[in-house]
Amino acid sequence: MSRVGKIARRTFLVGSAAIAGGVAFGYYMYKRPAKNPLLDDLAAGEAALTPYVMINAEGITLITPRADSGQGVYSVQAAMIAEELDVDLDQVKVDPGPPSPAYYNTALAEEAAPFRPTNEGFTAESARGMMDVLMKFLGMQVTGGSTTVPDGYEKLRIAGAVARETLKAAAAAETGVPVSQLKTERGAVILPDGTARNYVDLAAKAAEIDPVEKVVLRDPSEWRLMGKPMMRHDILAKSTGTLTYGIDAKIDGMVHAAIKLNPRQGGAMISYDDSAALALPGVQKVIPIKGGVGVIASNTWYAIQGAEAVACDWGPAPFPPEQAQHWEALASSFTAEAQDSQQRNDGDVEAALEGAQVIEAEYRAPYLAHAPLEPISAIVQVTDERVDIWTGTQIPRFVQSNVAKMTGLDADNVHVHVMMMGGSFGHRLEDEVVKQATELAIAMKGTPVKLTYSREEDMIHDFARQIAMGRGRGAVKDGKVHAFDLGIAMPSVVVSQLGRQGLNMPGPDTQIVAGAWEQPFAIPNYRVTGYRAPQLAPISSWRSVGASSNGFLHDGFLDELIHAAGADPMVERIRLCWHEPSRKVLQAVKEMSGWDGFEMGENRGRGVAFTLSFGVPVAEVVEVTNTDRGIKIDKVYVAADVGKIVDPINFDNLVKGGVIWGLGHAINCEITYTDGIVDQTNFHVYEGLRMYQSPQIEVQGLENASKIRGIGEPPVPPAAPALANAIFAATGQRLREMPFNKFIDFV
Repeated sequence: MSRVGKIARRTFLVGSAAIAGGVAFGYYMYKRPAKNPLLDDLAAGEAALTPYVMINAEGITLITPRADSGQGVYSVQAAMIAEELDVDLDQVKVDPGPPSPAYYNTALAEEAAPFRPTNEGFTAESARGMMDVLMKFLGMQVTGGSTTVPDGYEKLRIAGAVARETLKAAAAAETGVPVSQLKTERGAVILPDGTARNYVDLAAKAAEIDPVEKVVLRDPSEWRLMGKPMMRHDILAKSTGTLTYGIDAKIDGMVHAAIKLNPRQGGAMISYDDSAALALPGVQKVIPIKGGVGVIASNTWYAIQGAEAVACDWGPAPFPPEQAQHWEALASSFTAEAQDSQQRNDGDVEAALEGAQVIEAEYRAPYLAHAPLEPISAIVQVTDERVDIWTGTQIPRFVQSNVAKMTGLDADNVHVHVMMMGGSFGHRLEDEVVKQATELAIAMKGTPVKLTYSREEDMIHDFARQIAMGRGRGAVKDGKVHAFDLGIAMPSVVVSQLGRQGLNMPGPDTQIVAGAWEQPFAIPNYRVTGYRAPQLAPISSWRSVGASSNGFLHDGFLDELIHAAGADPMVERIRLCWHEPSRKVLQAVKEMSGWDGFEMGENRGRGVAFTLSFGVPVAEVVEVTNTDRGIKIDKVYVAADVGKIVDPINFDNLVKGGVIWGLGHAINCEITYTDGIVDQTNFHVYEGLRMYQSPQIEVQGLENASKIRGIGEPPVPPAAPALANAIFAATGQRLREMPFNKFIDFV
């Protein structure tokens, strides 16, 4: 058989433990393994041993298909492959690879199945397995939900082990030395006499043989990279300013573009006058696109100036134009007709509240922008035969599919080159910038068009974090929380987001109650109800999605009930917590902070909050001082359990970054609407946490959980309630609406 014929048989995929009864590798994943996408363009002497490892004369390339927006996932994916491949990170190149069903995200099934993450019973695991089948069928190559590590923890190590054992088999075929006498070390197969056969030199031979399918993963006690502090693969380039982000990309012959869209997001453009724009220096052309116009110019500044000069007549907003109407829509959604889910209903809440002194409160969380530091951009070149796209994206297969539909080309002829991103926070789960750049590139066929959003266009046309309202009722008894009833109203994030991809969502939206209904507290009478508000402004996933607001709604109200019971906020949470890993997280943060009560003396206070989100229990303690100029955040203690910490340095960084993100938005940020237009257009009215405001943060990672989880999003939800609870302890003022700076000053 020819070399090409042998290579064409190579496939690789790792399956679901719930379906296959363990790690499934090889040709039988759900009876139909995905094709290795690296085999399509192999040159002579190249070997694509799995979809994650390619070797040629120039070196070793590790494919890291989960997108990197600054959270370090290229490095952590590379480390998981390299651990078993027996290479060091300084020996390899990292590449995000092409869009392919082979890179579908296994771990997305955890969030998609409607079971508490603490439920690991047969029915729950079977449902997750079925959701994994769906993810594979759809080829969901998506980065999000803190899934990179759980998705790749076995899959990528197996990929490295398969490549390693196949290279050993190639060395055995070349030398006649039995595989049992060979070992590997730092990118080479070592013969018994100490001779080293480099992987690069073995690539051609390895390409001629079938991959070794039966591999055994190394015990963590043998790990060289994982679980130990490691330098990120991109740190040198970032430190020297040489890393190429999407906005830095340049293609020969490209022109620059900016857009001007209806500021009432989703509204129509009735007419436009481009005469003033065409008279400006550098402006070459004005092209109508969906909802507005694009301006082609010789550089980005000229394009932005030209876009501002186009006079447009805009249609109305397709949603309520005033902010008060949005809150009214949520307030009107607490009805039986609007009920979306009630997955938590323990005991008898109504009976427990009858005759009791009922405690009631309403909490609010505003719309929020993603506002990554790097403005979003895309380069698109359209010809009659193919399309090339250079952009930072978390959804490369959606990008590929949508552009194929727009151009009429087969998806195989749409090539997506995924770039490093300078922030996302969920923003790059959208692909509007690519669609708009494609519209312009179709009109400029053959010419690469680089579309860059101005900050103002980005803020005004961002798909914001959902607005949310929580209404709580509760009662206490014998110094304990006795009844907890929380209703949460918000529009559906999933309906809004999937709708832009032409997809529907059957059934309830679990994000409406995420971070609330699944909390591991044994309150005798405990109910959480989700109410689906009408779709208002278009919304999207924002770092920690539903839990980003629900952590505040749930834990803030729980803290009120604990104080009403006269109990200690930490002690009562620990008493209520039945889930052992979660309880240990609370106990850890209690010890870290030296907790001996929430009061710390005059004008000082501490608050604790806990949220289980994305399967990760996180507890945070915030300490504050009430100064004569406002609240000063002194220190934050965080404990979290992800089952296994792959990179302790990156773990620490992500936790601290999540805390800063959560605190800054809780204090300073909101998106509001006037006449259907976003009021906050740049960072001067949408401030993150300032450096002088940032507290000391102490982090402890635990490894008691039974499953491997990610840490990018879970530190965010407890930050706001922990701060609010600390402010209450220091001042007696209970904050129930974000941003907090509407009610209190901060220094």
